[in-house]
Amino acid sequence: MLSRRTLLQTIAASMVFLSLSERQAFSQFLFRPKEKRQPRLRENQFTRDGKSLVGVSSGAGPEEMVERAVSLIGGFEKLGLKGKTVLVKPNVVSGEKSPVTTNPEVVAAVVKLLYKNGAKKVYAGDMSALRTVSTRRNMSKNGILKAAEAAGAEVIIFEDFEWYAVPLTGTQYIKEAFVTEWIFRPDIIVNLPVVKTHRSASYSITLKNFIGCTHLRQRPYLVNPSRWEELIAEFNAAYTPDINIVDATTSMIEGGPWEGTPEQTNIIMASGDRVAADAVGLGLIKSFGKWEPVVSKDVWEQTQLKTAVSLGIGRPSGGIRLLKGEGDERFAALMDAVKKHTGL
Repeated sequence: MLSRRTLLQTIAASMVFLSLSERQAFSQFLFRPKEKRQPRLRENQFTRDGKSLVGVSSGAGPEEMVERAVSLIGGFEKLGLKGKTVLVKPNVVSGEKSPVTTNPEVVAAVVKLLYKNGAKKVYAGDMSALRTVSTRRNMSKNGILKAAEAAGAEVIIFEDFEWYAVPLTGTQYIKEAFVTEWIFRPDIIVNLPVVKTHRSASYSITLKNFIGCTHLRQRPYLVNPSRWEELIAEFNAAYTPDINIVDATTSMIEGGPWEGTPEQTNIIMASGDRVAADAVGLGLIKSFGKWEPVVSKDVWEQTQLKTAVSLGIGRPSGGIRLLKGEGDERFAALMDAVKKHTGL
């Protein structure tokens, strides 16, 4: 068994022969958490009559759709944005364009609306997957960096900052999460994932999007590759986003996470409940009948959802209310399919 010192020396020596991007990723394994923090937990502000609300909208463009979806569940005013700092967390798993990553137009729309509703300062940040770091290069390639900055956000690259150790309660496969300090720095967090399928996690929406806030050393494929879905849910016990705004302007309905079958769905979802938002996204994916890991299971039997509900991260189906905005015939048909597959 190698000593820790020998292991670190071996890693450091190996880095000499790697490319710059590979060295940046490899160097992350030499870190130690700066300090311990308790989970960042928040109460869901978007509820009615004891139920979590999830709003689904369509429209002529991203800004209109985002505003409509959030209005359905109570509006941005529920966040008390005036004078607050906000982190927007898109999916930047790689440099590929939507729907592998969040649509830059949706990122820009959310940033603009946050400022419009009184935010003092908006940041946009993420950390890409181990095989694709650097995140800044990826954001530049997929257009998120330019869109976020043009809308007034400051782009934050999580690998450039510190990591905190957060104890997790009630979890089975991971007892401590190493998360970016940016989970604790802003007043408000906006989770901004895309709807997509995933070969290891079955699907990737709001719960999976938090993995970009965890340290590379703890990515599910390194912790326990046979328990991807349970780990995704368990990591989410480290925080609560204040709102989830889900990009389904173009959804990935087969394949993933690096490439897959795109479908123009022209939808935005909003909810304070990750389970509620994921359930609707799963219903949307399932309606196309192409991705076996989603099609073959009842939405509420998906391991990510079941684990999240058991940990109190979101509410079960009986505790969720779906609110549908106006749209064209295709939107109506998609929503009928979502209701059929989710029972909401």
